[in-house]
Amino acid sequence: MRSDVVRLFQTLPHRCGYYEARSAQNLVIDPSVPQLPQLYDLALSRGYRRAGGHVYFPHCTGCRACVACRIPVDRFTPDRGQRRCIRRNADLEADVQPAGYSDERFALYQDYLRSRHLNGGMDDATPEDFARFLYTDWSPTRFVEWRLRGRLVAVAVTDFCTTGLSAVYTYFDPAEQDRGLGTFAITEQVRIARERGLPHLYLGFWINGHPKMDYKRRYRPLELLRSGRWVADESRAAVTPP
Repeated sequence: MRSDVVRLFQTLPHRCGYYEARSAQNLVIDPSVPQLPQLYDLALSRGYRRAGGHVYFPHCTGCRACVACRIPVDRFTPDRGQRRCIRRNADLEADVQPAGYSDERFALYQDYLRSRHLNGGMDDATPEDFARFLYTDWSPTRFVEWRLRGRLVAVAVTDFCTTGLSAVYTYFDPAEQDRGLGTFAITEQVRIARERGLPHLYLGFWINGHPKMDYKRRYRPLELLRSGRWVADESRAAVTPP
């Protein structure tokens, strides 16, 4: 096989994580290629996403509901609600740490999953699941952590790439949900990207009208990957997913 050719694998159909009545499939970059760390940066700019050691893109028959999205950080301006959220969390201390397992991180992860995904298959995660899902040996992953008087209250698993930051997964203390820590984490990741001179914060996939995915449109401006090109999302008009 030529060294400049990279294989893509297509997964078998499996249950869609967003629509119960649909099945899903992904294209996955060959996880065995030595140049995967370099490919990941390029793939991120093409709309791919990382989960554990796999870099994938949705490729579902008859459905294109998942749309890659990103924030151009230099042009991002928080709205009134986001500014309130930033002020509400001004008492938190932020730190960027290497990715990895700790009992403290895992305990918070368990609490979050049990509050958000009870009986959904994720709430009984093991330490191995934690590591397998959030990071891998080759990924440029850091854990952005926030503490309240020394107590860990939120973690944003973030990939630090040359094309920007990728918001992989955020989890937080369910007892602190009134703080809007999910919103705060995104505004903080924008701040970190801007401070480091990185152009974008990648938010994964947006799904129009989906109760768990449509929130990403609240971050303006937002760019969407349409037909292989990043374009500004200038309309808030509802679009029925296929």
